[in-house]
Amino acid sequence: MDGKAHQKVSQQVVGTYKRRTPRSQEHDRKAREYLPGGDTRSTLFFGPYPTYMRRGRGCRLYDWDGNEYLDFLGNYTSLIHGHAHPALIEAARVQLEAGTIFGAPSEIQYLHARHLCQRIPSLQSVRYCNSGSEATQFAFRCARAFTGKNSILKMDGGYHGTTDAAEVNLFPDLKSEGLPNKHVETGVPPSAMEDVLVAPFNDLAAIESLMASNLDRLAAVVVEPIMGAAGLVNPGPGFLEGLRELADRFGVLLIFDEVITFRLSRGGFQALSGVTPDLTALGKIIGGGLPVGAFGGRREVMGVFNPDNPSHVNHGGTFNGNNVTMGAGLAALELYDQAAVDRLNALGDRLREGFYQAAAEAGVAISLSGRGSILNLHWGSSAPVNARESFLGRIGSGDLLRLLHLEMLNQGVHSAPRGMFILSTPMTETEVDQAAGAFGRSLAVLRPYLEEDLPQLLLK
Repeated sequence: MDGKAHQKVSQQVVGTYKRRTPRSQEHDRKAREYLPGGDTRSTLFFGPYPTYMRRGRGCRLYDWDGNEYLDFLGNYTSLIHGHAHPALIEAARVQLEAGTIFGAPSEIQYLHARHLCQRIPSLQSVRYCNSGSEATQFAFRCARAFTGKNSILKMDGGYHGTTDAAEVNLFPDLKSEGLPNKHVETGVPPSAMEDVLVAPFNDLAAIESLMASNLDRLAAVVVEPIMGAAGLVNPGPGFLEGLRELADRFGVLLIFDEVITFRLSRGGFQALSGVTPDLTALGKIIGGGLPVGAFGGRREVMGVFNPDNPSHVNHGGTFNGNNVTMGAGLAALELYDQAAVDRLNALGDRLREGFYQAAAEAGVAISLSGRGSILNLHWGSSAPVNARESFLGRIGSGDLLRLLHLEMLNQGVHSAPRGMFILSTPMTETEVDQAAGAFGRSLAVLRPYLEEDLPQLLLK
């Protein structure tokens, strides 16, 4: 049962939020008349109501009540150059004025594809779609067509979008030790589980066992090099290398979902790790802030989509590779060169240091997972090694994540309710230090709740 301290802190934090954002509350009331829950993205929902933003510029957002926020969310990692970057606006404008899409091939599409192939080790051939969900869906279809087998092995709690197969164990199995039991989300047919195998992240022994016992039907294993929605859980030493070895030994394809991790180096996490997958799914930053997805890999594997082949895999989409997205995306990629990558990752390391220092001064035990310009807060001194540990940690921390998220908004920092913080290139040391200061002040507000209900999370 929540104690008096929790009630008092919650009332203080929520009360401050409501006083700051009355116009957001009114927008939310109106939106609920036409949209289930008030929006069209479940991810954006939080109580008592979400903040409605009016405009963005650089790394700052401004809500309908005139409050200013440092944007440490970046539309869930997609806005690598922040909001309304002049070069991206100009690149999109050029394409808009020439025509958004022609129902015919365009030069800008293969120029974008050439850029991706030149910087990502696994890519020799690419196809486009309109979201990361589509990218992983067609990577799965590609693997099935190439191998002639139907099953995909994924990690428990791994996020690969919202298609039926991807939503098998979208949230981890919290009850089972060892191999997870499979389950699907509401609205997903149980039949989706038939061709999906599930293993814990960072558990090569479990993955090897599943591969060995399912060779007759296993097409590919898919993995986020760093688990995203599960809490930016890092791969352990040798894990990705071990996946590559197992895939080679058992003759299955290895798929990297780099929708989030591509930003961590010029060539993605595969370039950092030295592990080259057979297929890679991409999205988010490659579209310059516009809807995008892409998937690619070895030319022989991607050849299943070549219409010159009478038995090719059909892949359509009215807005696939549209000129505006390709133009803005190419401009974003060209701006995000190795120097920009290195600077942003260094700023991420500075934010980590600032958060750890603030937590130490507040006497609170935390750990930070992720790498470079992406980081995720976990309560307690040990970072999780898989999605199950991450979610159990969230449950064990009571109401802390919700209250921290709201109080950081009160302090002028926009971030993910799950404790994820994302950097963008308009940021400098000033913004990073401001966020660390806001984190420290937020912990001071939450301290009475920790002392009364969660003393195990205080430093001894």
